[in-house]
Amino acid sequence: MNTSRIHTNGEAGLIAQSWVAGTPSRCVGIRPARSPRNRSNSPEIQNRIFEQEKTERTEKGSAVAEAPAREEGKSPFSLFPPVQEIPLLILNGLRQFRSVRPDAERGVGGKLSSKRHARGPVLIVVMWIAFGLVGIALYFAHSMEMELRAAENQVDSLQADQAIEAGAVYASNVLANMINTNMLPNTNNYLHAGVKVGNAMFWFIGRDTNDSQMSHSLPEPSFGLVDEASKANLNAKLYNNSTNSLLIDLPQMTAYTTAAICDWRNTNTTPSMGGAKNETYSMLTPPYVFKGAKFETVGELSMVYGYSMDLLFGEDINRNGAMDPNENDGTARPPMDNQNGVLDPGIFEYVTVYTREPTNYVSAGATNNRVLVSNTNLLKGFLTTNLSSQEATTYMNALGKIAPNSVLDFYNRSQMPESEFMQIEPMLMGPNTVGLINVNTATVWALACVPGISNLYAPAVISYRQGSGGTMSSIAWLKDALSSYGSNCITQAGPWVTARSYQFTADIAAVGAHGRGYRRVQFVFDCSGGSPQIVFRQDLTYLGWALGRRIHDQLLAGNLK
Repeated sequence: MNTSRIHTNGEAGLIAQSWVAGTPSRCVGIRPARSPRNRSNSPEIQNRIFEQEKTERTEKGSAVAEAPAREEGKSPFSLFPPVQEIPLLILNGLRQFRSVRPDAERGVGGKLSSKRHARGPVLIVVMWIAFGLVGIALYFAHSMEMELRAAENQVDSLQADQAIEAGAVYASNVLANMINTNMLPNTNNYLHAGVKVGNAMFWFIGRDTNDSQMSHSLPEPSFGLVDEASKANLNAKLYNNSTNSLLIDLPQMTAYTTAAICDWRNTNTTPSMGGAKNETYSMLTPPYVFKGAKFETVGELSMVYGYSMDLLFGEDINRNGAMDPNENDGTARPPMDNQNGVLDPGIFEYVTVYTREPTNYVSAGATNNRVLVSNTNLLKGFLTTNLSSQEATTYMNALGKIAPNSVLDFYNRSQMPESEFMQIEPMLMGPNTVGLINVNTATVWALACVPGISNLYAPAVISYRQGSGGTMSSIAWLKDALSSYGSNCITQAGPWVTARSYQFTADIAAVGAHGRGYRRVQFVFDCSGGSPQIVFRQDLTYLGWALGRRIHDQLLAGNLK
């Protein structure tokens, strides 16, 4: 036998020797194969096989122990089998090793221990870990879905913002085209509801001043631009005196609230009867002082003593001029309302601070000064230039020695034909140019603030205007509407009324794609300078939905695209 080869494969020899001794060696890291005899899962069969194999190993071990450890003259390696048989012995030993379970897995008497049965709790732990991982995956999937929806809503909001800006530009163009007429544009001549801008849409939230009583009982708002001259101007000289101010005829107004308006803008420090000055404002929390100057915005009324949100906005909490469901349900939802089916919008609906007329006009591309009717010399020269000399003399003689106090007074006293008067009316003006109320668009409450009309004749004036189609462009018809009440009414009303409008509100509401991303912004345009200029802008999105239930449902159903 070649001993050097045996030494070279000493490790294999040790493995073979361990198998001869009946003890399997596991130090070489070779994983034994499972014996076919051990494939049964029955504990009884496995225990029987184990006992049989244990007996065989014992017998083999005894035979080796009884053999002489070394014979005379033989090599110490003679106990090992021939080298060529070692691989076969190793293979057989590995097979037997895989068929025998380690004693550590068996208990007393060679029976299987409880370690085998410990695999059940491990399975439960693995399942809980799997459930946890699935839950985490679902959580992050839901989070990603919410992020996706939030991103889509953000995109829709940006689309609505751009639609608002597009609506403002469009409104400016519409108003620029009517500069020469100075009248509220007819809604038949421009787009005003559901106007598409890409995937977004916008609406002009308007008012129906011809029949405000009816519009205030409808669940849907009117659409279109709003004429600021249809309202009473808080800065008008007409309302400087708190004792006879006709603002008291506005809804829910009292002598105290009327006096508070006058005291807020008057410079004197002595309060009027029922009014409020610094003594009153210094007692508020926090204290402040009265302004002593003209109103700059209508919202400034909220700082005037005695003006609560109920007085300003009434039942119209979202300021859209329509009867929304929560505005006709009593005390169920804010605001508190009388549940009578008719909206009470408060005084905010009927007042403004922006109206004023220019002192010039544009004709044939040239700018000319308007003629002051109270200046009889200028008036006579103007009539002579634009009419015949004979007609000018006739009209001036009809006026007598008393100069007209307004354009309406001139028309009433000169006895000029209506057709001829309408041709020169835009070139005439009265002494007062601030806060004139347009009789062609004014509400019944605004007309009630006009001397000579008041709340006594305002309903009759509205009825006359409705009977004439409600689309008049001149002030001449007011003479006929008031003629039955005496010429004194015309003389008193003349200085405070007009048929021209130069300031308009575009209350624009918009939504992005899929009806989401609602936005609402209010713009006030001043056209008195010859081109539309934005003089006021306010975001009203915080007031909530203002387009009515019908449009809301149509957007949800996808019927408005």
